[in-house]
Amino acid sequence: MGKICSVCGLPTELCMCEEIAREQQQIRIYTDTRRYGKVVTVVEGINAGDIDMDELARTLKTKCAAGGTFKDGRIELQGDHKKKVKEVLVGMGFTVDTR
Repeated sequence: MGKICSVCGLPTELCMCEEIAREQQQIRIYTDTRRYGKVVTVVEGINAGDIDMDELARTLKTKCAAGGTFKDGRIELQGDHKKKVKEVLVGMGFTVDTR
């Protein structure tokens, strides 16, 4: 018998916790200007308790071919990648607000 999720009580193969968490979160994507005029794309509003943020940051950095980090509850990517980040997050099942 497989493992059972402690949150929803379903087997881990059928667990819907992460998918439900993705649908309920309002994610905001925007750009910010840093020192020397460098542009940074910021993704915030993701609850780190429900989703593996390191894996999500790694996926976004790979898809955008950019450097970045996860700190202070938000993901920062080097460069202006709002459109690409939105496409990737919507494809993963998130609800996204772009400004």
